[in-house]
Amino acid sequence: MTEIIAIACDHGGLALKEQLLKSFPHVQWLDLGTSSAGSVDYPDYAGKLAAALKDGKASKGVLICGSGIGISIAANRYAHVRCALVHDVTGARLCRQHNDANVIALGGRVTGVEVARDCVDVFLSAEFEGGRHQGRVDKLSAC
Repeated sequence: MTEIIAIACDHGGLALKEQLLKSFPHVQWLDLGTSSAGSVDYPDYAGKLAAALKDGKASKGVLICGSGIGISIAANRYAHVRCALVHDVTGARLCRQHNDANVIALGGRVTGVEVARDCVDVFLSAEFEGGRHQGRVDKLSAC
């Protein structure tokens, strides 16, 4: 079965989202919007992605707003979401390996396209290591 990856953004992340969709044609994306440059509220799009994860429509997600900060805060309001704001491949790798993050957030106005591509690629390919990290992840889930 092909893994489905949800992606959503506000207006500040639209251009980067469009670049990522083109850059990963082999990924089965669930595009949750936005699809226009008109101003929208990032909590709405974090909520759409959280719902897709909860409903089993996607297994992981990528969120993008202008800085990545607001949309990551909004996503982490949902107990089943572990969203990491990443700025480089090390963060993208470690959030999967050590924190079992199921969502990454990127800043469309602060993260270059090449760096964002590298982050998404590493995030999608890295695996949770479990072991000593499992207890910490369990504590996050208990919050």
